[in-house]
Amino acid sequence: MPELMQFLLSGITVGAVYALVALGFTIIYNASDVVNFAQGEFVMLGGMITVFAYQAGLPLPLAALIAIAATAAAGVAFNKLAIETARGAPVVSLIIITIGASIFIQGVAQVVFDKQLHRLPAFSGDEPLHVFGATILPQSLWVMGGALIVFVGLWVFFTRTLTGRAVLATSNNRLAAQLVGINTNFVMTLSFGLSAAIGALAGVLVTPITLTSYQIGISLALKGFAAAMLGGMGNPKGALVGGIALGLLEALTAGYLSSQYKDAVAFVVILAVLFAMPQGLFGRKAMERV
Repeated sequence: MPELMQFLLSGITVGAVYALVALGFTIIYNASDVVNFAQGEFVMLGGMITVFAYQAGLPLPLAALIAIAATAAAGVAFNKLAIETARGAPVVSLIIITIGASIFIQGVAQVVFDKQLHRLPAFSGDEPLHVFGATILPQSLWVMGGALIVFVGLWVFFTRTLTGRAVLATSNNRLAAQLVGINTNFVMTLSFGLSAAIGALAGVLVTPITLTSYQIGISLALKGFAAAMLGGMGNPKGALVGGIALGLLEALTAGYLSSQYKDAVAFVVILAVLFAMPQGLFGRKAMERV
């Protein structure tokens, strides 16, 4: 029982990070139907900028806020310089642009920062908490709480605000949204900035546990994408559930089979969803009237 509980707690912690990355995918997908594979780099930037700002002598909360703001600005710049200039291009071309942006950001981070692993001090100390014979770090509670707060905030944003509904309207039909007075350029800018900020927050929260470096973005993007696919691309609730489910699958696979197979779980999930349930757990089946 303690062994299983340990695996479950570890899986939920990692799954919360995947959920935050998946929520970033969801926001941009809802605004533009584009799958942004640079989302993992936003997580990396959040962690790395916080680390170097903290090492420069800034208080940790201020360093984290600067990192989130700077990453959000990078997301807005990415939209303005890359996505908007390719407006009207096929979706596949836009996805390739996001992959290219991921490689570019990773290269810039390697030059600006370094190639070493870095960590931050835990927000509430390193004394583990005991739960049913298992242990959990206080920082894990920060990660879980952050994912839950972001999920609730996005749910309220998309369902209770005019701006959130404008994002959904833009995704459904950009031209129709423009005809009813929605500023679709602002919607796109907001979506990329918000998505980047959420990614940066994930990087800040998880760096005290897992460390960070310039190259962590690729694996996080893949696993966040798998989580979003599992839950239903474009659905915030699905992103949260998909992220937690993927984290649990990874932890149980590593615990009961082998840690060598842990990273393969995301690929298996993507293939399973594509073949058996393309719309995901909470996605809507596409219907076309003819």
